[in-house]
Amino acid sequence: MTLATRRPRFGGWGRKSARLPGEAWVLIGANAVAALGYGVVSPVLPAFARTFGVSMGAVTFSITIFSVMRLCSAPPTGLMVQRLGERRVYVAGLLIVAVSTALCAYAQNYWQLLVWRAIGGIGSTMFFISALGLMIRISPVEARGRVAGLFATSFLIGAVAGPLVGSLTAGLGLRAPFLIYGVTVLITAIVVSYSLRRSTLGAPAEHAEPAVTVRAALRHRAYRAALASNFATGWAVFGLRMAIVPLFLSDVLGRGPRWTGLALGAFALGNLVVVLPSGQLSDRIGRRTLLIGGLLASGVATMWLGASSSAIVFLVAAFVGGATSGIFASPQQAAIADILGSTARTGTAVSTFQMMVDLGAIVGSMAVAQIAEHLSYGWGFAISGIVLFAGAVGWMFAPETRVAGQPKPEAWETGGASELA
Repeated sequence: MTLATRRPRFGGWGRKSARLPGEAWVLIGANAVAALGYGVVSPVLPAFARTFGVSMGAVTFSITIFSVMRLCSAPPTGLMVQRLGERRVYVAGLLIVAVSTALCAYAQNYWQLLVWRAIGGIGSTMFFISALGLMIRISPVEARGRVAGLFATSFLIGAVAGPLVGSLTAGLGLRAPFLIYGVTVLITAIVVSYSLRRSTLGAPAEHAEPAVTVRAALRHRAYRAALASNFATGWAVFGLRMAIVPLFLSDVLGRGPRWTGLALGAFALGNLVVVLPSGQLSDRIGRRTLLIGGLLASGVATMWLGASSSAIVFLVAAFVGGATSGIFASPQQAAIADILGSTARTGTAVSTFQMMVDLGAIVGSMAVAQIAEHLSYGWGFAISGIVLFAGAVGWMFAPETRVAGQPKPEAWETGGASELA
C-alpha cells in the first residue's frame, strides 16, 4: 500500500487520538529547524552587511533580496515539483539553503553576500513549496487542520527560539550564526532524505496522477478566496509588522529596539497560543467560519494597533493581533489541501498560493511605508485592516471546503468538481 493511498483509521472528524503518519513529524521537525535558523541569522544579518561599508539602503536590500527571490522563483519551482516530485525538490531546497547560508560566512564583500542570500531565497522557495505539497499529500483527510496547526506551530517555536539561540552565539562573531545554521540545515537535509527514502511521494511524474493546473484551480471560488486571503496575510501579518511596527514604536510611542522585540514576541506568542487549536477546530466545524471570523477579527486588531496611545496598550494589541491571525492560519492551509486533494501533482497551484503571501509582504511593506509617510501611521494600520476585511469578504462568497469533499483528479481535468465551484 502506497503512502498516497494509506490512511489511518479514524472514528470521526478531528479526533485528537487520530494517528498521524511518521512523514508528518519529519516535516514538522524540519520546519522548526528552518525557522530556528532563520531566527538565528536574521538579527545579525544587518550588522554583518554593514561591515562592508555599504549604505543603509544596501543593508535593507540584503534582507529584501531573500523575499524577492522567493517570489520570482516560485513559478519555476512549482513546475519543478510537478516534474520531479515533492521529496526531491524538498531535499534539494534544504541543501541549497544549507550551502548558501554557510557560504555567507565566507563572503569577502557585499556583492558576494548578496549573491549567496539570493541563492538562499531560491532554496527557501523550493523548501517551502514542496513542504506544503508534501503536507497536503500526507495529511489524513480527517486531520488536515491538525497537521496544518502543527506545521505552523513548529515554525513559530523555531522563530521564537531562534533569537535566543542567536544570543548565545553572539560572542562567536557575526559570521558564526551563518555557519551554525548551514551545518544544522545540512544535517536536517540528510535526516529528511533518509526518513523519506522509501516514501512514494517522490515517485516519477509519469507514475503520478494528472497534475492540478493553476487554470483548473482558479475555476473554484474557494481557491480564489484562498489566494486573496493569503495576499492579505502577507500584507498585514508580514509586510506591515516588519515595515511599520518598529517605526511606529520609535516615532509615535518613543520606544527603542527592545520594545520592537517585545512587540514581535507578543505577535508570535498570540499566534502560537491559537494556531494549533484553530486547526483542530477546523477539522470539526469546517474552515470557512474560522477563516471569515479570523480575518475580520485580525482586521479590527490591526486597526487597534494604529490607535494605540501607549507601549503597553500596543503590546496587548500585538498579542491580540497575533492570536486573531492564528485563528485563520491553519484553516487556510487546510482549505488548500481540501481544494487540491492529495492524489495529484499540485506544484504550480501550490506555488501560486505561496507567491501570494510573498507578493503581499513586498507590496504591503512598500505601501504602508508610503501611506505612513504621506498620511499617517494610523492610516497605514487602518488600510491594512481593510485589506484583511477584503480577504474575509472573499470567503463569504466561497463554499466550505471540508464539507464539500475532495474532487477526483479526473474532475479537475474536465473542469468538474462543481461542489467547490
